[in-house]
Amino acid sequence: MNIDVLYMQRCLQLAGMAEGHTSPNPMVGAVVVCDGHIIGEGYHRRCGEAHAEVNAIASVHDKSLLSRSTIYVSLEPCSHYGKTPPCCDLIIASKIPRVVVGCLDPFPEVSGRGVKRLRENGIDVTTGILEQECLWLNRKFITFHSLHRPYITLKWAQSSDGYIDRIRESHEKATLFSTPTTQAWSHRLRATNDAIIVGTNTVITDNPSLTTRYWCGKNPLRITIDRNNRIPACASLLDGSTPTLIIKEEIHNPTSKSDHTSCINTLFKHLVEKNIHSLIVEGGRELLQSFIDNNLWDEARIEITSSTLGNGIVAPHINGQLTKTLNHDDRHNTHILLNR
Repeated sequence: MNIDVLYMQRCLQLAGMAEGHTSPNPMVGAVVVCDGHIIGEGYHRRCGEAHAEVNAIASVHDKSLLSRSTIYVSLEPCSHYGKTPPCCDLIIASKIPRVVVGCLDPFPEVSGRGVKRLRENGIDVTTGILEQECLWLNRKFITFHSLHRPYITLKWAQSSDGYIDRIRESHEKATLFSTPTTQAWSHRLRATNDAIIVGTNTVITDNPSLTTRYWCGKNPLRITIDRNNRIPACASLLDGSTPTLIIKEEIHNPTSKSDHTSCINTLFKHLVEKNIHSLIVEGGRELLQSFIDNNLWDEARIEITSSTLGNGIVAPHINGQLTKTLNHDDRHNTHILLNR
């Protein structure tokens, strides 16, 4: 295996340890190597705290080794002042002669400038090591800054014959497909995303809390649309326990596709203003299908159970590239699709 690839894999492992804690910053890992040995490593632990390069260099006990070391970083070192000083300045001051970068930073204040600054100071810079893996790790951050909208993950559970629920009265409980294991996976997904949205009907009929009670992690921003003030005051979303956004504008059941797109764009405007980089769409069907029909989704996670309903509410129709199947047990698995 190429030695640069080996150490970049370690950068990715380190970066992933902070999943769900760095937004709106990217996840970044860094490794310092001297004479074939790792002498320091670190990662960006939380937004506003020290960057990966800072933590990695600080962990090196013998700083004299830095002048003949290589630092590996999964994302291009920053060259601008934000909440912390530029990492490029620290690398230059530490006299590290070589830097290996996984991928360039799409953020306008950084992209390409960090590499340029390092090279201008005589540092040997290699880029593009495990580039696709590094880009994938920060797909939410990259989508937000390149498309100016959140990274969108669709999520639903369905029977093996293609229904997400039976036809029921408002007082009846929804059909439960999930198990404790799949509920934990779903709540982990919530903990690693910034926001979650459900439709008005889902709020009224199911009264969801949309929290991470089955996983240790932060609650996402809860969102729904209530143009006609239908949501009752006793709804869990209005309990004040977690930040919640109620949008008084309808984004499903539009009179025309153009109106529909305009309403979704209104939602995105709210989210971009709040620096929300990722959004889970959990339903119901009309809401999910509206995002699909407007081609406004990046990833879909579809939990499929072996049970059947025979009839009911048909699952959303989606075309995507199946990239992975998670087998939870003999009766449940989750298909992960990408919009490619």
